[in-house]
Amino acid sequence: MKKTFRKSYIRKLFQPYRFGLLLFSCLIGITHPIQAETKKIPKNVILLIGDGMGLGAMEIARQFEYGKTGVLHMEKLDHVALMRTYSANNHVTDSAAGGSAIATGVKTNNESIGVDVNGNEVDSVLDAFENHGKKVGIISTNMVVDATPAAFGASVPNRWTGGADIARQLFDNQIDVILGGGASYFGEDKQNGEDLVKKFKKAGYGIATTKDELSSIHKTDKLLGLFHPTYMNFKLDKEVMHSQEPSLPEMTAKAISVLSQGDKGFFLMSEGARIDSMEHAADFTGIWKETIEFDQTVKEVVHWAKNRNDTLIVVLADHETMGISASETMNIAALKKIRASTEFMSKQLTFDRNHEIKPESVSSVFKNYAHISLTDKEVRQFINNVRKNRTLVYPQHRIDWEIGSTIARHYKAGVADRSIRAASSTGGHTANMIPVFAAGPGSEDIDGVIENTDISKIITKAADVPFTPGEHKAKSEE
Repeated sequence: MKKTFRKSYIRKLFQPYRFGLLLFSCLIGITHPIQAETKKIPKNVILLIGDGMGLGAMEIARQFEYGKTGVLHMEKLDHVALMRTYSANNHVTDSAAGGSAIATGVKTNNESIGVDVNGNEVDSVLDAFENHGKKVGIISTNMVVDATPAAFGASVPNRWTGGADIARQLFDNQIDVILGGGASYFGEDKQNGEDLVKKFKKAGYGIATTKDELSSIHKTDKLLGLFHPTYMNFKLDKEVMHSQEPSLPEMTAKAISVLSQGDKGFFLMSEGARIDSMEHAADFTGIWKETIEFDQTVKEVVHWAKNRNDTLIVVLADHETMGISASETMNIAALKKIRASTEFMSKQLTFDRNHEIKPESVSSVFKNYAHISLTDKEVRQFINNVRKNRTLVYPQHRIDWEIGSTIARHYKAGVADRSIRAASSTGGHTANMIPVFAAGPGSEDIDGVIENTDISKIITKAADVPFTPGEHKAKSEE
């Protein structure tokens, strides 16, 4: 009796407010479905990395290729952020620490790959996807054992001495698709008499060494393509070198066709690595060509993913190099006429019996390839600069880097001074923030100013893949 009275009394008490409560409920009903809408989980994640590609390289490529009102394909992606790139022990990262931060979600020291600051091996985002049952792949136009791809597929304390070990780890970690340069690290000379390529073949991998061999492979669920003993050819040199290597878009398309055969989806990292090489050399023509090839890769990936609604695409760089800028004074028309890289030009120089560069060869190279007539004084200055140049890294490139700086100065292109590069432990990297572009399910979290260590967290969260940054690999704990 008391219960019934109480209920009746409460109903009467709230009767005047029923309409308001009903209206409020309706409003909640309208907004609630939007708030509670389940986010689409991407089946696939494709991470595209333009090594060293800052805003300056993008602007050079955009203006050279399309003019001042043109638009790059990566700029059309739905979401964009800016990313900081410093390493654990330096305000400027190298590719090893930069790639590792992206891949593992952990800051490490320059020259370290896939380890934390104490040298402990840590899992990468690729490991997380593979452990979750997805197929995985890495691509690079440098060597597949180089800093960026290695950061996803291996762990070594030092990038300069760990190449052979990285190659073995790529095999041991059963990465489904591996495409790029660096074949010499898989041979008997570097593998204590063992042919690592034969091990891959025995394990069921399709093997390719040329563009034609790559395109002819159709029925395989694992693929190893090694197209150069070391770094793959520059885009600018492929014609003059009669290159038989596949392009970055071709390698990426083939990787997707292999990886997408799996039912559970895949993770792919594809690196346009030679943008950075061209920036180190202040080779603006090369920057243009390499960045456009990378951007064409973005175009092909976006086209493949269109209407699927199951693929997250993230486009970024690991750092910026040489403070590249589209200076007002830059002679775009003249730079576009250059038909070979500074590295190729350096190999056309001749030397006397004392290993000094012959002045006449300097004049000839600049005239024939860069359309520049150096004075005798400028030739002597060039030779003297090369002789005095004692760069901290990549001493093998001191001649082509000097050629690039000379051409950039002549055509008034914006780039860090040669002396800054020579004094830099990274060969001219900068701390400039770099852009991150994204499209597909989960891409809305690419927003604002972020850290490079955020990338792996965003990717794995979007794909609902378990991942704990800094988690030690099992073999490190044994």
